[in-house]
Amino acid sequence: MNITVIGTGYVGLVSGVCYAELGNHVICVDKDADKIDMLNAGGIPIYEPGLKELATASREAGRLSFTTDLPEAIRRSDIIILAVGTPPLPSGEANLAYINQAAIEIAEAMNGYKIIAVKSTVPVGTNERLAILIKSHTKERFDSISLPEFLREGSAIEDTLHPDRIIIGANCQSAADTMMLLHEPLTKHIVVTDIRSAEMIKYASNAFLATKISFINEIANICEKVGADVTQVAEGMGYDRRIGPSFLKAGIGYGGSCFPKDTSALIQIAGHVDYEFKLLRSVVEVNQDQRWSVIRKLETIFSGELRGKTIAVWGLAFKPNTDDVRDSPAVEIIRHLVENGVKVKAYDPIAMSNFRTIYNIENVEWCDQALETAKGADALCLLTEWDEFTTVDLGQLQAIMKQPILIDGRNVFKEENLLGTDFIYYSVGRPSLNQGVKQQMPVLLF
Repeated sequence: MNITVIGTGYVGLVSGVCYAELGNHVICVDKDADKIDMLNAGGIPIYEPGLKELATASREAGRLSFTTDLPEAIRRSDIIILAVGTPPLPSGEANLAYINQAAIEIAEAMNGYKIIAVKSTVPVGTNERLAILIKSHTKERFDSISLPEFLREGSAIEDTLHPDRIIIGANCQSAADTMMLLHEPLTKHIVVTDIRSAEMIKYASNAFLATKISFINEIANICEKVGADVTQVAEGMGYDRRIGPSFLKAGIGYGGSCFPKDTSALIQIAGHVDYEFKLLRSVVEVNQDQRWSVIRKLETIFSGELRGKTIAVWGLAFKPNTDDVRDSPAVEIIRHLVENGVKVKAYDPIAMSNFRTIYNIENVEWCDQALETAKGADALCLLTEWDEFTTVDLGQLQAIMKQPILIDGRNVFKEENLLGTDFIYYSVGRPSLNQGVKQQMPVLLF
């Protein structure tokens, strides 16, 4: 099939490359000429394992190309996939300005029947509104499709080529059949719905996963107070097929471009139809507070006085295997420390440049290696579970730190890792591993 993908962000670029990998002829379009030049030169503007290799293979085979010429790409394709950004507005609503403009440009360039599929995450009803907008700018026939994506940064290639399911929202059976044919090589689990239901599936899925994360973090906070181990609790819960083990890993909360944006947007969508989504508001509140647990632990250790201390930070990306730092817990943690007179040393193996460019936090010492970051530190905070951090020699780490204090925000270390060290160790929801200040466990009366 001949496909044009508009937008070369995480979703658009990964989708375009993977559609080409399946043997389709794909043109990826973006207004950013520098980005297109990089892609045409064999570079990749984002960090995603395996993406460069697939893109190179398809480019060399003549199945994949990159351009800023949207009208020409539209004329050469039968299927148009919209994957432009819908960033949040201050209100939490999705900003639809970019997708509106793209829809108008598509309409003005159409030279015959097209299937226009929206992969961008958009509020319920957006596809119908875009169809009206396109009709007002063209006399050509087209059908609208909602094609929500469910990619995880860091494993986006796997998620695209081996998805749990494909959701196709359509009002036209022939257009739905074409999109099913396109995706049949990927999975047998293809669900065809009406367009509004497909739009809602995306938001509902991300909101539910965010709820699981906030739930297990609340359980972790209780575990710390009653002496239970949240990792064991989560394991026991996960064997229940009604619950499952995914997204039950306690830590310092979710970040990135999807969960924060989509939960806020869904709250706004509900509000526009006079419904207060109380549960999801609590999910967001819990997640926001969870990242402050790192600060609270540091304040406990240093009796509330952090000024003048040197704190090392390992990890700036919101998760490993990505350079995405959007809404990363590290942002607020580092800002708070700097504002309170702490000398912060920070390191991330991939996301450092993005973090420094986007947030421009002053008075931070940016380091080139993990151990260099920890040298001379009064405490170390592990915020992203990169393999480089999880496999470190803790004996060597202790030897170079001023004080052996480790705040593990991702629960990567186990008790056997700490044996033979003098680390004062704090994790999330595992008080039995804390070798520092011990809390007196309450007497539970039944």
